[in-house]
Amino acid sequence: MLNKYRDCFATLAMTLNSNVIARAFRPKQSKNLYQINNALFSFVLLTIFICNQSCLAQNIFNNGNKRPEYVIVLHGGAGNFAQSDITAENEKQYYDLLGQALNIGIQILDSGVAAMDAVEQVIIFMEDSPVFNAGKGAVFTHDGRNELDASIMDGRTLKAGAVAAVGNIKNPIKAARKVMDASPHVLLTGEGASEFAKAQGLEIVDSSYFYTKKSWDALQKILQKEKEGGGTVGCVAFDKAGNLAAGTSTGGMTNKKYGRIGDSPIIGAGTYANNNTCAVSCTGYGEYFIRYIAAYDISAMMEYAHLNLAEAADSVINKKIKNAGGYGGIIAVDKNGNISITFNTTGMFRAYKIAGQEQKILLYK
Repeated sequence: MLNKYRDCFATLAMTLNSNVIARAFRPKQSKNLYQINNALFSFVLLTIFICNQSCLAQNIFNNGNKRPEYVIVLHGGAGNFAQSDITAENEKQYYDLLGQALNIGIQILDSGVAAMDAVEQVIIFMEDSPVFNAGKGAVFTHDGRNELDASIMDGRTLKAGAVAAVGNIKNPIKAARKVMDASPHVLLTGEGASEFAKAQGLEIVDSSYFYTKKSWDALQKILQKEKEGGGTVGCVAFDKAGNLAAGTSTGGMTNKKYGRIGDSPIIGAGTYANNNTCAVSCTGYGEYFIRYIAAYDISAMMEYAHLNLAEAADSVINKKIKNAGGYGGIIAVDKNGNISITFNTTGMFRAYKIAGQEQKILLYK
């Protein structure tokens, strides 16, 4: 247990007056052992309480109550940003758009429609916004193109669909859904994916559709500095029938080269859903999420190691991926309607709603 809370001990020790702690634990006489043990025990309890309080902001439990009618969680990407980095105008825009996306999902789930449809429609809305790095707002590659990825998975059937490196499909999440529903495949890429989408009657657009000054300027800035950034959008849902679904869509990393594909279209890495465990959508540095099969790993630890959702998410994001040098986060909901929003960055655009409870929209840690 001490190992689990080692970071919290260190933080608390730095916060409290070190002289007070030293006096409390200095063994002056053996007869004071009882007093010392009491001080240690109190210190441990205080530390655990503080640690758990910080976790409660990221994990929402039903505490043994009956599962809610429905749950929806969405994200607009995670990153190392502070409130001071975002203008008041942009902050309001983020809150408004996340709220609109959340309300789309709420209306669908509240009417009894399946989680798969809620996930798809929420992500379509986010893809149509130039603000998020997905669809219309997709970032540019090193060569000045847009290459988009998306995936979706049904927790009831374990069917899944994905597209990667597409540059003319207006809504990649729609194409991913079509791959799942109208083909025997899971992942289609590039021109083949575009041909399939066109044959399925999906909207094909000129590459200029994806141009936004914000994304273009970001590429130019990075080309000068030779640095990279990333982002994505995603949604997970739990419907009235008890089914789970997850979806993820992204424009990838600004300045990416050589046809790079990240975790978002990879089932098990960036997206996973299984009615026996949970639904997960990831965001962050994709290579790490691929190496650690992040989304599936959370599900596997729940199924085979019998961890709860919060424990599994923390193990993947704050231990495995963080210790390897990766950054990012996940949104997830389990088969009982419990939520985990876990990230190792300073911020993550996210929103959620549990039926019967107040909805939440958050940007910062």
